[in-house]
Amino acid sequence: MANNGKISLETVERVRFLRRRGYSLPEISNEVGVSKTSVLRFIKDVQILPEYLSEWVGKRGGSKKIKLLKLKKALNKGESIVRRLTDKEQLLILCALYWAEGNKRDFILTNTDPQLIKVFVNGLRRVLNVTDDRIRISLRLYEDLDREKSMAFWSKVVGIAKEKFLSIYILPGKKKGKLEYGMCRVRVVKGGDLLKEVMGINQIIANRFAEI
Repeated sequence: MANNGKISLETVERVRFLRRRGYSLPEISNEVGVSKTSVLRFIKDVQILPEYLSEWVGKRGGSKKIKLLKLKKALNKGESIVRRLTDKEQLLILCALYWAEGNKRDFILTNTDPQLIKVFVNGLRRVLNVTDDRIRISLRLYEDLDREKSMAFWSKVVGIAKEKFLSIYILPGKKKGKLEYGMCRVRVVKGGDLLKEVMGINQIIANRFAEI
């Protein structure tokens, strides 16, 4: 094989040698100090020897495995940090969510993230003792979204029957694939006093951080 630019023939042969023995593209790149792009160019026609094939197959999807391992590690670390949340901690989380996503005049929070909505609604119930008859759910859906599918989805998230949803507002435009189920709007009826309490806590938090 002819030399390829600045990469020596010896290096190219080493790349091909390693590939035949089941080395993965990243492994070869690290081993010989050649970019992955160059390695790929040199190994396109290389057949992995039968005795190394099973090992090579086991390495495929390695980046996905590493990603899953990192996620598991992050979850374990999160579990060790969070453990059981006290009522005070849950209240602070609820206030922080509202600070970021809530309305400043009425007790209303709108978002597309189902986990965020679920945490917020369950926080209303558990921490602020808001009963379901005071929770009003409305949806904002783009015209290309499946209305019934979206209603069923958000009903499961908030734990409230879709028949009790306050309204469905259809927005012009198409967002399928980006906002698959639209936006969920959570409103607390007669929530003025609760809003003042939440805003007061957030103000104290802001003051404390300003002191640091």
